[in-house]
Amino acid sequence: MNYSKEEVMQYVAEEDVKFIRLAFCDVFGKQKNISIMPEELPRAFEHGIAFDASAIAGFGDEAHSDLFLHPDPETLTWLPWRPEHGKVVRMFCAVTYPDGTPFACDTRGLLKQAVADARAAGYTFSFGAEQEFYLFELDEKNDPTKIPYDRAGYMDIAPEDKGENVRREICLTLEQMGIRPESSHHEEGPGQNEIDFRYTEALAAADNVMTFQTVVRTVARRNGLHADFSPKPLPDEPGNGFHVNWSVKPDDEKKQESMIAGVLDKIVPMTVFFNPVEASYERLGQRKAPRFVSWSRENRSQLVRIPAAQKEYRRAELRSPDPAANPYIALTLMIRAGLYGAEKGLSLPAPVDLNLFRADPATTDALSRLPDTLEKAKAAAKSDEWLKTMLPAEILNAYCKD
Repeated sequence: MNYSKEEVMQYVAEEDVKFIRLAFCDVFGKQKNISIMPEELPRAFEHGIAFDASAIAGFGDEAHSDLFLHPDPETLTWLPWRPEHGKVVRMFCAVTYPDGTPFACDTRGLLKQAVADARAAGYTFSFGAEQEFYLFELDEKNDPTKIPYDRAGYMDIAPEDKGENVRREICLTLEQMGIRPESSHHEEGPGQNEIDFRYTEALAAADNVMTFQTVVRTVARRNGLHADFSPKPLPDEPGNGFHVNWSVKPDDEKKQESMIAGVLDKIVPMTVFFNPVEASYERLGQRKAPRFVSWSRENRSQLVRIPAAQKEYRRAELRSPDPAANPYIALTLMIRAGLYGAEKGLSLPAPVDLNLFRADPATTDALSRLPDTLEKAKAAAKSDEWLKTMLPAEILNAYCKD
């Protein structure tokens, strides 16, 4: 919504705001927040709000635990599920050391810098996220079960699709927060759903992913359900994907192909950040989740797909990430790998215009593969010199420790 600091303070005063949530995430993308009262807002803008970082995953230990949150006024939004009177609003924050130096593990700050570097090189990246999730029933104690909310299939409709009204409520809530969903539908798995976003600039796209997961979980609970974003909630059903559509301006086809080639070239060492948990590797290689380092047009068995689209809707889709990924790191690495490909003038390999889930071994043996275990993904990241220059050592260590 692009508020200024002065406009935020005016909004808080005029709209009966009683609580302001200062939001950030840990190194693995789990959202955190501190609530402050309106009287503390000027101090937050001028000096930041201190917090104890020692209990935040990846943020260090008790020896140097004081960090500060600095709210970004442009990200102000109200939380529609909170009371109408005595509103609650939220802003995403930058994280700094006490002297104002940016905190190395502030992953939103990493993405902000990647966007700035891309612009300095003459490029503007846009992203659109597609995240899948399951809806499960709760037990008598309101704890999550693994019982799907329905048994509908891909793009089924009510009454088989019982998630229709839940998705509607999610989309309307997102609209109230200034976020534009593009489409929603039932996915292949029982109780599995997907909501897609219209493309936007990188930082807003990652912020929207964080907001989306919060809204989905909140709306699900309000409906007596549990929303599960884990990569493989049910062993014999499709996993949850986090498909990332991206495009770049200027619309130079050769440069764009080099950028896609850069992502393909660096995908193996980047995989631990796109697929950061053990269950991620139970998803890859089946049910439309890729296993091989390949690309094609309109082909959902590939790692990178170029969907059929015209003019400003032309884009590429990376299909390996899952919702356990930190979206700020994921988009940072896609930008960095794209810039690497453009700088090196990399060429795309030949497309693989086959269904790789049905291809014979003679075909697949000739292709590079994504890591098939978390340990292999960690090893690939630790051994890559390029990646060491793209991410702080603290983040690499957090993801790659044994």
